[in-house]
Amino acid sequence: MTDPVPPPRADHAAPPRFSFGRMIPLGVLALGFVLFFVLGLDRHVSLESFRVHFVQLKDWVAMKGWLAPLLFGLFYALIVAFSVPGGLVTTLAGAMLFGWALNAAVVVAAATMGATALFLAARLGLGEPLRARAGPRLAKMEAGFNRDAFSYLLALRLVPLFPFWLVNLAPAFLGVRLSTYVLATAIGIAPATVIFSIIGESLGGLVAQGGHVSIEHVLTPRVAAALGGLAVLALLPVVYRRWRGGNGSGG
Repeated sequence: MTDPVPPPRADHAAPPRFSFGRMIPLGVLALGFVLFFVLGLDRHVSLESFRVHFVQLKDWVAMKGWLAPLLFGLFYALIVAFSVPGGLVTTLAGAMLFGWALNAAVVVAAATMGATALFLAARLGLGEPLRARAGPRLAKMEAGFNRDAFSYLLALRLVPLFPFWLVNLAPAFLGVRLSTYVLATAIGIAPATVIFSIIGESLGGLVAQGGHVSIEHVLTPRVAAALGGLAVLALLPVVYRRWRGGNGSGG
């Protein structure tokens, strides 16, 4: 009898391939994005639309009790997962309906879940196959990003210089750990969520009286400066490690 052929070694395993099955979750999210605009839902996610329906929404919240913030959280998670516009408007609207504290808690949890769903769908469908075929250049970028992934992600979450969907997708292609991604997302979006929730609750009285509210009432230079300062604080550990590394190599 001949000896059985040994199984192939794990380190020679073929890289993951693009496949239809792996793309299904990402395809579902992409379909949701398209349907959002095809069905004209974007016209309803606005401060003006919320102002018009404010009384009916307040009555609905009072009638549904604790089910209302749960349904609101599900709606918010879908907005983030489908990468459609309206996150800020929905945050402000939720604060007017639920108060700033409950709204902030629901929004942070829901946004983190929605962002994580997109992250996992992108990693499953494209992230692993792309990383396996990209070669040493992406591997070097991935290694550098992972050294300070938490601080970088925290800074990007604190100040929305880039679209939220882009910050959700990029880490999936650069091999960021899921735990790092979830923690940095939850912590990073919390300060802005609290700030906008407080502003939203303060604008509730104006909306209840039929007054007009615009994004300009919210995105003030003072708010932008506060978020910018938080982002600088988040990047200080990165700067410190680079400085220490430079001093160590030069000594």
